[in-house]
Amino acid sequence: MKKRWTSRVLLVDEEERLLLLCGRDPRRPGARWWFTVGGGVEPDENYPEAAVREVREETELSLPVERLSPVVWTRQTTFSVDGQGFDQYEEYRLARVTADEARGMNILTDEARYGYRWWSTVDLATTTETVRPKKMALLLPDVLSTAGLERRPVHLGNFHEDTDPE
Repeated sequence: MKKRWTSRVLLVDEEERLLLLCGRDPRRPGARWWFTVGGGVEPDENYPEAAVREVREETELSLPVERLSPVVWTRQTTFSVDGQGFDQYEEYRLARVTADEARGMNILTDEARYGYRWWSTVDLATTTETVRPKKMALLLPDVLSTAGLERRPVHLGNFHEDTDPE
């Protein structure tokens, strides 16, 4: 099992919609899930630096570190994808983007090869699709409120997922 540390970003537009990317497992046809922007922390960077690098790589948006909120969620998860097992620690931060920034994003990167979508909290609450982390619809409104950023991060728990590579 490969250990992995990730920095994830809740990219939210002016309409309070969250950008999620779609993932698939090539070894499990039909396995599909939605996940936030972000990814692995490189040895020479900290979590916020990894977050802005991942945003730039996945959306071509250059976001300064100062635009990231403090950590709002943490999560530990184990999963496998394409035959590789992962034991992954995740930190989540909020970053709001303007309408111009959202329109200017190029989300045609490798990470979004299976699609992307801007999700409202209603969309998240009513979807039958797999979204990671689980219970995103219940968790997100608190983060979107000012109060959600003025308290300690919420640890979402330790999970074993069937598929959840990001």
